[in-house]
Amino acid sequence: MHNEFTAIIEKDGDWFFSYCAEVPGANGQGKTKEDCLKNLAEAIKLVLEERRRDSLMGLPDSVFSETVAII
Repeated sequence: MHNEFTAIIEKDGDWFFSYCAEVPGANGQGKTKEDCLKNLAEAIKLVLEERRRDSLMGLPDSVFSETVAII
C-alpha cells in the first residue's frame, strides 16, 4: 500500500530537521535534505507500527480485526 505524508522541513546551519504533520512524534534529521526525509520516513514507519501493535493489545476474544486498504 502506498501512503503519502506531509514533511515539514527546516534548515538550521548544516543540518535539516523535519517532522510529519499527520504523525505526531515522527521526526527526522540529516546533513542533506534527502537523508533527513529518509530518516523521517523510517520514523513514521516505526511510530505507526508501534501504534498498531499497541492498539491491538488486550482485545477481547469476541472481536476480530481486518485490514482496510486506502488507495
